[in-house]
Parts: sequence; structure tokens; C-alpha cells
Amino acid sequence: MAAKHITDASFHADVISSEKPVLVDFWAEWCGPCRQIGPALEEINNELAGVDIVKINIDDNPDAPTRYGVRGIPTMILFKNGAPVATKVGAAPKSQLKSWLEGELA
Repeated sequence: MAAKHITDASFHADVISSEKPVLVDFWAEWCGPCRQIGPALEEINNELAGVDIVKINIDDNPDAPTRYGVRGIPTMILFKNGAPVATKVGAAPKSQLKSWLEGELA
């Protein structure tokens, strides 16, 4: 299953109100590292059942990145029970992203 693309308008329903932990990938079309980690996040989304991975384009949706202090991209913020609990900035290999996420979910 592909990572869902969300918007500022759907952020509350898709992330804050989610019963499962949600990893939000803040990205942009012009960001090379964002495109680099995209396939890895798609694979992790298929491999880990306990978390939903969503993507939000910061150019089209400026409210959420501003609200959560996103300064550089890619930035991934893990939300649990509607609150941000962990942040990872920058591209990393799939193995690092997955082990970071698994550690935060444990």
C-alpha cells in the first residue's frame, strides 16, 4: 500500500485523530533527498503493520510544517495519540529509517 498523501485540511483527521501511530513525511517535489527516501518509506509502510506513513507536500500545505517547526526537509515526525513524539531530519538508508521507527514504536 502506498503512503497516503495528506493536506493541511486533512491533517487532523489523518494524523491527530488516528488510533495508530502515524509517521508524517514532510517533503517537496524539488527536494532530491525527499525523492531518495520515498521508495524506502513506501517499503517500510508495507512492512510495519503498527504504523501508518503519510506524506505532506510543504509547498502546497504550509500550515502543518510551520506548526511543527519543520525547518529542513525531509523531516519525519512520528505522532502517537495525536502528539509528536519523535523527529528525524534528513535522508537515511532504509535500514536506518526502519530501525529508528521500530525503536520509537517499541
